[in-house]
Amino acid sequence: MRKVAILGFAALSLSGCDPEVTGSTNSCAANLYSQYNPKVMDQCVNVCIKCDNGSVTTCTTSCTLKGAR
Repeated sequence: MRKVAILGFAALSLSGCDPEVTGSTNSCAANLYSQYNPKVMDQCVNVCIKCDNGSVTTCTTSCTLKGAR
C-alpha cells in the first residue's frame, strides 16, 4: 500500500512538469513581445516576472535552466 501511495505521488508530481510555456503565459508573452523567444534571457525573465508573477532571482534561475542565454 505504501509503494502505491509513493508511486501515485511521484506520478502526480511529475505530471505537472512542462518545459513549454502554458497557454495563458503564452498569450501574455505574445502581448509583451511580438516575436517572443524564450531562449533570450531578457525576454524570458520579463515574461516570467510579468506573466508568472515570479521574482528576478527565481525567473533568472528558471530561464537559465530552460537554456536562455
